[in-house]
Amino acid sequence: MRPTKEQAKDNRQRILDTAAKLFRENGIHAVGVDAVMKGAGLTHGGFYGHFKSKSDLAEQALAHAMQNMLGADALSGSLDDFAKSYLSPEHRAAVGAGCTVAALGPELARLPEAERGPVTDHIRGLIAHMENWQTESGFKPDRSQAIADVASFVGALVMSRAVNDPVLSDEILESVRDRVTGKAQDQPISA
Repeated sequence: MRPTKEQAKDNRQRILDTAAKLFRENGIHAVGVDAVMKGAGLTHGGFYGHFKSKSDLAEQALAHAMQNMLGADALSGSLDDFAKSYLSPEHRAAVGAGCTVAALGPELARLPEAERGPVTDHIRGLIAHMENWQTESGFKPDRSQAIADVASFVGALVMSRAVNDPVLSDEILESVRDRVTGKAQDQPISA
């Protein structure tokens, strides 16, 4: 029996959500179409009714995941709220539900140029949010600082996931969170 239009729409959404999660957890090239379809609770045969290829799925699933982040509640609050959420042990642990760029950065860079448009749009969106937070904090927007702050957030998340020392991992998150939000205190050098 053929699914209704509403069922087909729901199935497509489940495939996108599942693919985005699995790609972030394992890498794009490590996840096959069969694993995505199984994770979505669907048969492999239905895949090509939704996507032309795995490459098409990857592009759409990653765009979907990044768009969800830009529309997330965390971005509607203050910079402090975003920093507490993004640079948290919970986000660090939630690779499959977290930042796509932090989870897949080097792999995203190896995608064909034509498939990196959603990544570029996402990073531009994060920079724009950072500039908005500068304005809301009473500062003149500084694009260079906004780019450096976004890079610091992503880099800190990557590094905190990479180390095998939980204390260092937490220290990385906290240090960048404090620096970007202006809470870091310059300490005098002890004599």
